[in-house]
Amino acid sequence: MRAIAVSAFRTEPCLVEVPKPEPGPGEIRVKVEYAALNPLDWQTADGAPAPGAPLAFPHVLGTDFAGRVDMIGSGDNLFRVGDPVFGRVTAPSLGRSGAYAEYLCVPQDSPVALVPGELPLRTAAALPTSGTTAAQILSSTAVRSGLSLLVVGATGGVGSFLTQLAAGRGTGVVAAVRGDEGRRMAALGAAATVDTTLGPEAVEAAVRVLYPDGVDALVDLVSDDAASFAPYVALVRDGGVTVTTRGAPAPPGVAWTDYRLAPSTALLDELAAAVAAGELEVPVDMELPLEKAPQALTQNRAGGARGKTVFSV
Repeated sequence: MRAIAVSAFRTEPCLVEVPKPEPGPGEIRVKVEYAALNPLDWQTADGAPAPGAPLAFPHVLGTDFAGRVDMIGSGDNLFRVGDPVFGRVTAPSLGRSGAYAEYLCVPQDSPVALVPGELPLRTAAALPTSGTTAAQILSSTAVRSGLSLLVVGATGGVGSFLTQLAAGRGTGVVAAVRGDEGRRMAALGAAATVDTTLGPEAVEAAVRVLYPDGVDALVDLVSDDAASFAPYVALVRDGGVTVTTRGAPAPPGVAWTDYRLAPSTALLDELAAAVAAGELEVPVDMELPLEKAPQALTQNRAGGARGKTVFSV
């Protein structure tokens, strides 16, 4: 089968031919129709730690997928051949199970769920990692209706979902964006936007006009070091909450959370139902054929992501 893989850490991803995987006991094999790009995909290729055993090479990249069940492993199974499913790969150490491939095998009890009939597979593929991350961040920050939330990196997949979900709770979302993304974020529910390309002083001035005492919560999806994280942390009021998804350390004396994803089938069902009901928009910005994945990963690594990129397989 065709797949996008790396032969070793920090090598360039490329289109390769690898054996079609066979489902083991309690597994399903999915004929992938769409896979979605996540920063974790290139981070894993670059050598970021992954759960489980060390990666096997060639390692097939990709985390989020949508397709149809093609084969059932031995034993009882929740799914049937032909079921439309979407989910998140959680065992990358097998090498064979990445989403950037024509087929993948996943355990039936992993984060995989049926796609509602009215939800396109293309849309479902963009949901698992970004949607789950956004929903769980809101739970971890305990942001309540009427409070304020500063989202740094709001235009990416997680930020777009987070803005919508928080605004739906009545939270005043301030979206920190690059350039002229204000109109798009306003359409997703942001109460205000600030342009980070104008520099830290301009961002601080804009936020202080809105919230002189600081925002109630910060979610920084971009900063990966203390120097870049600290100016945003300074905009949080005393007793507020700060969250990072990039492991950036906060200044001494500041309470913060280094967020770690815990995906579940139940949350996938919840997110899919919200999208199918028109309560949540999935921000798919670009669709590309699978063979264009290496270039898309390079562009995503460079930053400035807008919405989600999906690959048709």
